[in-house]
Order: sequence, then C-alpha cells, then structure tokens
Amino acid sequence: MGYGDQREIAGWHSPILGQQMPIVSYGHWGHPLLLFPTAAADFLENERFHLIGAADAALDAGRVRIFSINSINQQAWMDQSLPVPEQARRQALYARYIEEEVVPFIRHVCQSPDLRVATCGASFGAFHAANTLFRRPDLFDAVIAMSGFYDLGPDYLHGYGDDNVYFNNPASYLPNLEGQPLHLLQTVCKIHILTGQGAYEVPQASWRLSEMLHSKGIPHFLDLWGHDVDHDWPWWRKMLPYAIDWMGW
Repeated sequence: MGYGDQREIAGWHSPILGQQMPIVSYGHWGHPLLLFPTAAADFLENERFHLIGAADAALDAGRVRIFSINSINQQAWMDQSLPVPEQARRQALYARYIEEEVVPFIRHVCQSPDLRVATCGASFGAFHAANTLFRRPDLFDAVIAMSGFYDLGPDYLHGYGDDNVYFNNPASYLPNLEGQPLHLLQTVCKIHILTGQGAYEVPQASWRLSEMLHSKGIPHFLDLWGHDVDHDWPWWRKMLPYAIDWMGW
C-alpha cells in the first residue's frame, strides 16, 4: 500500500470556519508534517498527484507522519467577488482553525500534548506553510516551502491593509518580529525554502523571503534548483523527500 501502510481520514465541523473540514493522515510514527494543498484544491490533492507516495520511504521508516488538510482559498483570496477585507477576514479564520483545531488534533493523534508540528506546501501551499510557522513558532518547528510566494501584496491586496492582512502576510510582519517568536525562529526552527528557476517559477519570491529572514538573524536554507526545474508536480515529488532528508527526520 505504501503511505507507511496507514492512511486514515478524519474531520469535524469546524466551529471557527463553520463548515466540515476533513483531514487525512499517512504513516504510523515520526515527526508530524502538516501539508497544505496548492491553490484551490482539497485535502487529497497531494495524494492524487503522488506527493505522498514520493515520501513513502520516510513514511515506511516512521520518520514522518503526514497530515493533509483542505484549503479555503476558493472562499478567500481566490474569490474575486469578495472585497479584500472579507478575504482577509476569512484568511484570519483559517489561520485560527489551523492553530486552535488542527494542532490539538495532531497532538491527540500523536499522543503528545506539547508536540510541535512541521509544515509543508507547494505554490500557494508554500505561502500557508510559511505563514503558519512564522505566526506561531511556539506550535510549529519547521517548514518545507516549495515554489512559493510570501507576499500577498502584489496580487491580492490591491493596496488594502488591516490587522487580518498584517498578521497573515509574512512580508508585512516578519520585518517587525521581536520577542519570543523571533527567538524561537532564530534558535529552534528549521526553514527550507526551495524553488526552481524554470517555467512559471518565481525564484525572486524566495530570494525576498530569504533576505527578510537574513535581516532578522533567522537561520534558513535557500535552495535554488536549476533553470530546467518548472513549477510542477514532478519536481515537487523530488523536492519533498530530499527536504525531509535535509531536516534529519
């Protein structure tokens, strides 16, 4: 079967989002890795495009246990009928759902009440994965961000700003980060930023994130792949197991 010989679908009606939110887990043991889908996709997208299968060796060996959740992008940033303040409000609710509902679920499943979780995603999923870690390094301890962007401003905000935008846009809050969150990111978090430089990739987005992290003294690995590396699943299937190995799980 693969998938660490264990695949379980669960879910609940989220009180924060007001809708049913499914979650699937793969594997039986190892570091928990919360995986986000791309763009407007669902919690099984990463399985359908064989990204989970690409991590079979780590799953089988009990090095990681992967959890995959739905995006609500189609109800937020990708719904052009909504005004930006409402898109941002929904993004803020999604972040709360992850922090207040998904993390306790993963901790319960892993039978470890203080467990910190890693995040991962490609494309729009990389934005969510990075934002999730940077917002709450007390709950999360690593990110594998593949082919992502980290600033909502150019394509989504249209000049608008409020607290929901600020606290969910790494390009806004990272430069001003201080105190315990900054200390955790500087000392006990692993950050792996991967991007190709081929078709439809935007390596400049990863460079800019790297510059922000460097300016705050946050260790990270900016991993630029070649000009033949496109913004597409075959490359993400290569990146994920490589990045899991890099993490040392």
